[in-house]
Amino acid sequence: MGLARLRELTVRKEDLVAVAGAGAVTGEIQTAAENHGLFYPPDPASSSVSTIGGNIATNAGGPHGFKYGVTRDYLLGLEVVLADGTIVQTGGATLKNATGYNLTALLCGSEGTLGVITRAALRLIAKPEERAGVLAAFGELEAAAQAVLDVIGTGIVPAALELLDRTALECAARDDWPEPPGAVLLVEVDGAPETVNRQASEVGEICRRRGAYDVRTAMDENMAWFYRLRRSVSGALVNLYPVKIGEDVVVPLSMVPGFIRKISEVGASTGVRIVVFGHAGDGNLHPNILFDPRETDARHVEAAKAAVFKAALKCGGTLSGEHGIGSLKAPYFQDAVGPDAVRIMRGIKRVFDPHGLLNPGKIWAVDGE
Repeated sequence: MGLARLRELTVRKEDLVAVAGAGAVTGEIQTAAENHGLFYPPDPASSSVSTIGGNIATNAGGPHGFKYGVTRDYLLGLEVVLADGTIVQTGGATLKNATGYNLTALLCGSEGTLGVITRAALRLIAKPEERAGVLAAFGELEAAAQAVLDVIGTGIVPAALELLDRTALECAARDDWPEPPGAVLLVEVDGAPETVNRQASEVGEICRRRGAYDVRTAMDENMAWFYRLRRSVSGALVNLYPVKIGEDVVVPLSMVPGFIRKISEVGASTGVRIVVFGHAGDGNLHPNILFDPRETDARHVEAAKAAVFKAALKCGGTLSGEHGIGSLKAPYFQDAVGPDAVRIMRGIKRVFDPHGLLNPGKIWAVDGE
């Protein structure tokens, strides 16, 4: 089913609301909001091509998730077509709504298993006055991970706090570093100009104390490099190996350094290349498993994938922060949420889609649902 032609997009500035068809591209919504002096924060790396319907179906996040939240936090109402053809309106275009069960939030992140999203009302906020980006290069990945905790521990709330390991940099920033560092932190701060200047300086100093040997700062108009570097990583990795499994797990902030260490151990024990980057500020990391099927035993890849998932759960984390479960993680779903939660969710699925017509095989690993 293709919804790309549902491109409706209207910004109601006085209501702080955008109304968009499911096929509207996320980046176009962001641009439309900015043209009215407003801000739509959710910004997945694919925002130039991803649609808002897909973002809602997976509850997409992005670098700004640490400070501003994810898609669900900006979702006010939906138009949804159910499996029997019924068109349902949930929520509305008001900034508050406590009328009955929150079906809007339930449908967000349901991955198309409960209904087909056709239109959405989205909350917009004021655009920050100023922003600055800090890039800090470290010799070791774990030092960068520790700096994440140091920055957050000061009380600074960055708009974005991104971590990239050496391999990610080799692929995405070879021209910037002939000899890539062990890791880079990308930190964005925003707000009032005087606050932004002070916080950018503090972040740079924190990173230096943790061992950063190259710290660069750029203000708003010169920050194109910040997101060009971050957004180019995933696509650049395919130049290393024919196959890339881009994973998405979340761990408590205090566990980020230890989890990164565990990923390194998993790669060494399975002989599979694992690259780490992601939204370190909210513990949402993207371990990417890279391999050549002509050279790597598929069993080793499966072992690496399972070990990463189990390590995240052992840390008190979860299987997905923004990509969803799909079919790849379905076998591990019950391990993450428990049998009682699975039973309740399966009951909800039967209410919305009693014949299992919608997106079969996603989330659920059994009974053909």
